[in-house]
Amino acid sequence: MILEIAGLETGYGKLRVLSGVSLSIGAESVGLFGPNGAGKTTLINTIMGMNRVWKGSVRFEGRDIGGLPTHEVARAGIALVPQERELFPLMSVADNLALGAAFIPHVVSRKEELLEQVLALFPILKERYRQLAGTMSGGQQRQVAIGRALMANPKLLILDEPSLGLQPSIVAEVFERLGQLKKTVSILVTEQNVRESLRAVDRGLVLENGAIVIEGTAAELARNPHVERSYLGI
Repeated sequence: MILEIAGLETGYGKLRVLSGVSLSIGAESVGLFGPNGAGKTTLINTIMGMNRVWKGSVRFEGRDIGGLPTHEVARAGIALVPQERELFPLMSVADNLALGAAFIPHVVSRKEELLEQVLALFPILKERYRQLAGTMSGGQQRQVAIGRALMANPKLLILDEPSLGLQPSIVAEVFERLGQLKKTVSILVTEQNVRESLRAVDRGLVLENGAIVIEGTAAELARNPHVERSYLGI
């Protein structure tokens, strides 16, 4: 397994958000589903070193990364596409993408190769290469954010609500790209759009009230009565 989380407890101040969360991710794409406030973003922030581990462990390729600062987590091989994209709007697409590799020592020499791969995956970014990121549509900005993360050549790509604020046709395109990416990189994606996500991931987990309550293959979750009722509107 590339990522192993065991008995994780964490929160903010005295507020406990995650209680005994355990999960593992191998060479696959995993969806993390749940309502707002369930703890999905808290889990991501803890993996990325932005939240302190209260109890339990977070291991990446066998190494305990629970106490590492965020830049060391990134250098270890985990890249995050944040919910709000967090691009530099007054910088070009080219410069935003370049930043993805700028502070990862082992990929600096491969920048051109990685850039070619990103532009092949997202052709619109090649067309808009010199355009300011802040002048692009929401869907195009999402592609820049994913491309920037891929420039770090991660072993695990984490995406926090990639469909947020996008129109349905763009959402379908984003998940189509994720379906392609899972062939080359492990993926953890949190989503409210469960229906679209289940078409792109191999396996899914449902997080409610800070705990994993359901897990299974994408097909199993699509047939699960609780998932149908609570997340698929069936």
